This record gives sequence, C-alpha cells and structure tokens, in this order.
Amino acid sequence: MTQDGAGEEFGTDRDGRPVHRHRLHAPGISAHVLTYGGVLQSLEVADAAGESGNVVLGLDTMGDYLTRSRFFGAVVGRYGNRIAGASFTLDGKEYRLPSNHGRNSLHGGPAGFHDRVWRVVGAAGDRIALAYRSPDGEAGYPGALDVTLCYTVSAARTHTDLCIDYRAVTDAPTHVNLTNHSYFNLRGQGDIHRHRLLLAADAYHPVDGELLPVSDTAAPVTGTPFDFTVPRSLGDALARSHPQLAVAGGLDHCFVLGGRPGTLRSVAALWEPETERSMEMLTTEPGVQLYSGNRLTDVVHGPRSGLCLETQHFPDSPNRPAFPSTVLRPGQEYRSRTVYRFRADGGRVAADSVRRAEPWQ
Repeated sequence: MTQDGAGEEFGTDRDGRPVHRHRLHAPGISAHVLTYGGVLQSLEVADAAGESGNVVLGLDTMGDYLTRSRFFGAVVGRYGNRIAGASFTLDGKEYRLPSNHGRNSLHGGPAGFHDRVWRVVGAAGDRIALAYRSPDGEAGYPGALDVTLCYTVSAARTHTDLCIDYRAVTDAPTHVNLTNHSYFNLRGQGDIHRHRLLLAADAYHPVDGELLPVSDTAAPVTGTPFDFTVPRSLGDALARSHPQLAVAGGLDHCFVLGGRPGTLRSVAALWEPETERSMEMLTTEPGVQLYSGNRLTDVVHGPRSGLCLETQHFPDSPNRPAFPSTVLRPGQEYRSRTVYRFRADGGRVAADSVRRAEPWQ
C-alpha cells in the first residue's frame, strides 16, 4: 500500500478536523470508508440479476454522522458493547469510565473510537489502513493504545469479500474489544424481516433491563426464538413471545459462537429471498452481538431496517472473570479478523459453508 491516498473531502468533525472519504473497489464489490470513526459508509455487491446495490445503512453528510448516527458502520472501542457501572478493576486498581447508556458505558463511551478521526497509513485501490493512537486515560482507560484498522475488498470466481483486520498494542495493561457496527440490509431497502439467518451458536447470553448478561452462564437456544442453528427468518423470530425479546425490544443479544476462537471460521449465513443475495460471515472472535435495529426510530432509517452482526468478545467481560479475557498487556498484540463474503445464490452455498465448518454442535 502507498502512504498517500488522501481521498475526497467529506467535511470536518466537531473540532474542525478534516474528514476524508475513500473508495475501495474490486470486480463486483466496492465500498466507501470514512476517516471519521473508520466508518464503512457504503458497500455495493451484486444481486441475482447482476444489479449492484448498497447493502449497509449509511448517512449522506458529515453533519448527519455527528448528530444522527446510531454508530452506522463505525468501528467501536476501546470496548464494543456494555461495561456495567461504567467501571472495572484491573490488577487491583479501579478505573471509571464515562457513562452513556444509563449508568453503564456503551461502545467506548460518548467519545469512543467511533467519534475520532483516524489517520491513513496505507491506501490502494482495494484496501485502506487507518491508525488511531488512544492516549493513556482517554475515556478512562489505562495505557496508550495504538490501533490499526484495515479494510480490504477482493473478488474470487464465486464470491466477493470485505475483510476487516484489527491490530492493537499497548504500553500498559488495558481492555480491548473492537468491532464494526454496520447495519446490513441485503435487499437495500425496507425492513429485515424476510432475511433468513443461520448461526453456528448453540447458546446466547440472556440480558437484564440494562441489556447486561444476567449471569456468567450462557443459555441454550433450543426451543427459543434465539435458535438460528437451522435457518429461520428474522420476522419469525421477532414475532415470537419470549421474555428476552420483550426486555430488549427485539434481538439485542450476544451469541456464543462455535469452533475455536482465534481461528478464522465460518459462523453465520444471512440471505434475502427477493434479491437472492447472501452473506457468509467468518471471524476469529468468540461471540457475535445480533441486533435487529430495534431503536432506529429517530434517524434516517426506520426501525429494523438493518441487522447488525457485531463480532466481538462478550458484554461486560472486564467485570466477569468467567468470560474470555479482553485484557491486553505490553508485549502482546491484539489481533482480530472478520470477513463478510457475498454471493447471489439464495443462501445455498453460504449455509453449506457454515454447516461444513469446524464442528460447533
């Protein structure tokens, strides 16, 4: 990759820093990425008729991202998801974080990585690398954290891919849990009720009224609307009566993914019957937050007009020793990869790929 590639001017952030937009492209796939928040603004892939269309929710102006965004397409950190009481204790010392979801911290707080201008450190036609240095004490977190984010688009004979790579190092012990907060709609418009989903997840974490896990033990999905071990429509799941759907206002839960965390494996397939677009998801992460866009009520896009599949560690891990650790220490490197793979096959190949992946049942 080159060290140039300024992209086109897109506006300025709330402090007047310039924000640029970069276009990535490969045969059959293209994307726009903002230096603000590492936002994936658009992602265009073909449907069964060969027509290209945008499959992620985005906003048109910088002003909209500053005032109307629900983390659309952004990279969230230092900690994606919720931390109870906006605090944690690490190596015997308590750290207080800004609260922005009741008494809790959500997605790194009100000025997390989604609200920062990232620096371009490499750009080419099919990829861009962005970097951000989070200083010691930013948003209450210990240690200076250096993060690199890389988006890559690519094409193969049978599919097109968007790959997201994250790397980070720190100079003091801290917690890190990065994810991308894109809302997918494979039809490109309307709601996501007809989308069908397959998840390699036998268990999920029930939540309380603050959307925090009720215990350290995941619950089996069998016999519940959370059972996506066989393909089912989002509309069918959301229409069911279940206390957990009532608590969250729909789907907003972390699922425990099968296979070995740390290895890239196929864990999900999503497809839409009208366009026959399908999306297979591969990740190195242990979990995925499935969010059905329940609170998209005061922005450009309506309720349930997009579906998030946020690959990550489990919510509130800094306060739950039983969960996989999110601690990063000096001398270690945080690494995470997620791939979104697109076809126009009505979900057949994507579903088979998940079923053929490393055993998870």
